[in-house]
Amino acid sequence: MSVDAQTVRRIAHLARIAVSEEEVAPLQGELNAILAFVEQLGTVDVSGVEPMTSVTPMAMKKRQDVVTDGERAADVVANAPETEDNYFLVPKVVE
Repeated sequence: MSVDAQTVRRIAHLARIAVSEEEVAPLQGELNAILAFVEQLGTVDVSGVEPMTSVTPMAMKKRQDVVTDGERAADVVANAPETEDNYFLVPKVVE
């Protein structure tokens, strides 16, 4: 895949980056190099390789999957104008 100058301008516009005409050609080269590297990575055979969460072997810290109210319900509704039993009270908008 190759990126042309018009695509560089469009990417810069979408990213809200101001790019002058002098910067378009170098950016085009850089983007093409990045895309070439990504295509090269796509050719690597990764069958039999387990997914990793880190480059170093480590065990993920896990907590019990327990449903709770977070024990902070009163703090959550503390600034609400109206509450009842730790729920927000809002005006009825649908009849």
